[in-house]
Amino acid sequence: MSLPSEPRRAILGIPAACRPEKVMGVMWYSGWGWGGWFLMTVTVTLLWGLLIAGIVGLTQYLTRAARSQQSGRPSSGESGWGGRRAEEVLAERFARGEIDEDEYKRRLTLLREYR
Repeated sequence: MSLPSEPRRAILGIPAACRPEKVMGVMWYSGWGWGGWFLMTVTVTLLWGLLIAGIVGLTQYLTRAARSQQSGRPSSGESGWGGRRAEEVLAERFARGEIDEDEYKRRLTLLREYR
């Protein structure tokens, strides 16, 4: 005794929506029409753009960090570079004649004391 295919599928617990012809219909046509293709194209383009922008940003960040370490500048947590810069500015002011020798020596001593 052979049952027709519909009741057999119902008995096996396979819903009618999962018939091969319905599955093919779902795979090839979702009801969105061209709007679905447009939405998918925009989404994929945005995802690729974000991925590429992230890689470029990470590369720039890492090369900038490596460049600052190679230039001899200490990182923001280290002291020393700012003190050297202050000494350079003080020396420039002394060379231009903005401060006299006593003022230069006094300020240089203060800078080195509190470095």
